[in-house]
Amino acid sequence: MMKRCLMIIALACALTPVMAQRSADYGVSAGVVTYLGEQNPLSAFFKPGPAVQLFYRYNFNPRQAVRANLLGGYMTPLNSFLGELGATYEFNFFPYSTFRSRHIDYTPYIAGGAAFSMMSQAGPFLSVPFSAGFKVNVANQVGVEIEYGFRKTFTDKLDGQFDITNSGDEPVDRTWTHNNDWYSFLGVSVTWKIYSKLAGCPAFAEMGKDKTRKRR
Repeated sequence: MMKRCLMIIALACALTPVMAQRSADYGVSAGVVTYLGEQNPLSAFFKPGPAVQLFYRYNFNPRQAVRANLLGGYMTPLNSFLGELGATYEFNFFPYSTFRSRHIDYTPYIAGGAAFSMMSQAGPFLSVPFSAGFKVNVANQVGVEIEYGFRKTFTDKLDGQFDITNSGDEPVDRTWTHNNDWYSFLGVSVTWKIYSKLAGCPAFAEMGKDKTRKRR
């Protein structure tokens, strides 16, 4: 009975956390954020502000993954802090993994999803992030990525200017930049896997002790 219990625990240790770690990437990004709206209708890099991002990625296979991210930045032209909690689906154009240290994997990729964001001037709002990037593994279990993406928001209040009208109370502009504000993120990321071998499971250590006792 004791041996069966140890086997069940060992199997759980082997399949659950280790498989999750083998399939998961953890990452940190540094970059810039900027916005498009009434104060900046055209320039993609108008007064960029600093930004950092933390994320967790679960890889279904070498081509598909989902990612949860926490992004924080400073909107320089708006003098306001930005916070974002989002989830995106990623598609790699080539098979990609950081587990092969002797083989260089690289791929362009695209991503899209949904996010909940907040700014001091606009309050909480929803947005749709979509981006494109490039990944390369630089060492076993370590990768470097560069990504550029836009967030289509569902608010026109990021810059405090909305529903602008002329003297006849008609909207001045109804183009895509003025119906709702946008913001973007350009960042470079380092990703890694936290992978523990099966020997690190307590159940295996107990099984080893049991074998030692029998030999004696």
